[in-house]
Amino acid sequence: MKFLRWLVIPFLAIGLAAQTTGQTTTKTTSKRTTKTTTKRHRAAAAAPAVTQADIQSLRDALAAQQQQIQQLSEALKQKDEAWQQAQQQLTQAQSAATDAQTKATAAEQASTQSAATVTQLQSDVKDVKSNATNAALTTQEEQKKLAGLEGTLNRFRWTGDVRVRGESFFQNGVADRNRARIRVRLGVEGKPNEDFLAGVFLATGTVVNGAPTFFNPLTTNETLTSNFEKKTIGLDRGYIIYNPEAAKWLKLTGGKFAYDWARTDITFDPDLNPEGFTERASFDFKNSFFKNVYLQGMELLFNEVPGGALSAVPPNLGVDSNALGGTFGAKLAPISWWTSTPSFTILNWNGADEIAQASFPVGLCSSGSTKNCILQPNTPAVGKPLPNPVIAALVTLNGNPMTNATRIVGTGTGQKRAFVSGFEYADFIWDNVFQTPWKRFPWRVTAEYEQNLRARLNIGAPSIQDKAYWLDTAIGQQKQKHDLQVGYSWWRVEQDAVISQFVQDDQRAPTNNLQNRFYVNWLIQANTTASLTYYLGHTLNQNLQNAALAPGLKKGLSDPYLNRLQFDVVYKF
Repeated sequence: MKFLRWLVIPFLAIGLAAQTTGQTTTKTTSKRTTKTTTKRHRAAAAAPAVTQADIQSLRDALAAQQQQIQQLSEALKQKDEAWQQAQQQLTQAQSAATDAQTKATAAEQASTQSAATVTQLQSDVKDVKSNATNAALTTQEEQKKLAGLEGTLNRFRWTGDVRVRGESFFQNGVADRNRARIRVRLGVEGKPNEDFLAGVFLATGTVVNGAPTFFNPLTTNETLTSNFEKKTIGLDRGYIIYNPEAAKWLKLTGGKFAYDWARTDITFDPDLNPEGFTERASFDFKNSFFKNVYLQGMELLFNEVPGGALSAVPPNLGVDSNALGGTFGAKLAPISWWTSTPSFTILNWNGADEIAQASFPVGLCSSGSTKNCILQPNTPAVGKPLPNPVIAALVTLNGNPMTNATRIVGTGTGQKRAFVSGFEYADFIWDNVFQTPWKRFPWRVTAEYEQNLRARLNIGAPSIQDKAYWLDTAIGQQKQKHDLQVGYSWWRVEQDAVISQFVQDDQRAPTNNLQNRFYVNWLIQANTTASLTYYLGHTLNQNLQNAALAPGLKKGLSDPYLNRLQFDVVYKF
């Protein structure tokens, strides 16, 4: 391309020089002297005249040539650039080929090394596969063990609560009392298989005169006292329930368990857990009115007597003691916003006199003339052997004071305390829940009538003291966070309507009392409740035997109302 450029340029220069010379000659000719003019006229006459058009044509031709030269120069420049670019690409290609050759040589060397490496890797892969297989088998075994452990743990449910209570007592003529108490309960319930359920629960106990004791079945409270002593923990519940999958309507319970029949505070304290057996047959219905019907039997065992001679034991104090009975109940829905649950229970107490002796034993006589007590033997003369000492029966049941009518049976050192009445509860409870326009504020009303069918007239009593009445009403619930419940309870219990040792222990007296209770429960969190409870009660007939009276009450004065205020915070887990 450079050669062509140098070949064309001289010819273009010659053309331009000729054009320039012609123009110069024309100008010179026009300036010559007259002589020369004559010759030109002659030449002009001999040759055709040069016109302005001819000059313009020459100029146009020259311009066209210059344009062509410019185009050729640009084309040459482009071709030169393309040539340089081609040269550069060739150089790069040669360099790349050199690098490729170098890499090929290195790759060949690497390939040789890789062959050995691949062989080693194949061996390592076999080892890894073998190890992975072993690890997988081990993992499967571990997963099976974990699954088995998880399945076992899933069959158990932990539950419990901690309650802190502040409590005050106010009664005219009696010094005010203030105390703080704590209750702790912890339990686990599990299903060893699909047909059985078992549970074990522990709870705090009580302290009497600074010594731990488990003789009070009605409470799990511990008073914060006795110089920071350790608090007692005992078995509160332990049971097995048989509820087969093939017969869901059947439920058999044995051990020490929570109530599984309808009851209220006038018959059993909420913290008392009965012992023995229950059998329940329950049937659900899809009927719009009848929802459920159940029938339940119960055998409650509260005292077992070791074998021995019965002749030395007063009547009814040397036999095993139990309470046998049954419950019939139903769940009804008369209308969509009303649920009604009536129930009727019969419970007969056999050998109940043991309860009277255990809670209120016959004591030792303070002198030879004292009656209804156990006389001490006279001291023998010097040199005579001392007789065996006579002591009062050991107190084995603490809690409620004795407010039933009692009597002394037996003679001498065999004297025992017994009830005047026998006890057979006929108890009707009618529980109702009414839905209101406010979903979180249902209205609940519970009414109860109970009569002791074996009550007897005691000396000094105006009539047979055999009836108890209960009414409880509440608005609200305790299900969701910030739920509020406000309620009121009223009950009237005559002296021998129920056994005084097992009823609710926060009221003014176990029996022979008139009691009011006001309560407010606030669910602060899903598992934390704050409660305020106020009890206001007094003795019904203070002239009856074992009537609960204010300490130091003067004869002729009425027993004043006892005010009891409790503030509780309960945390459940």
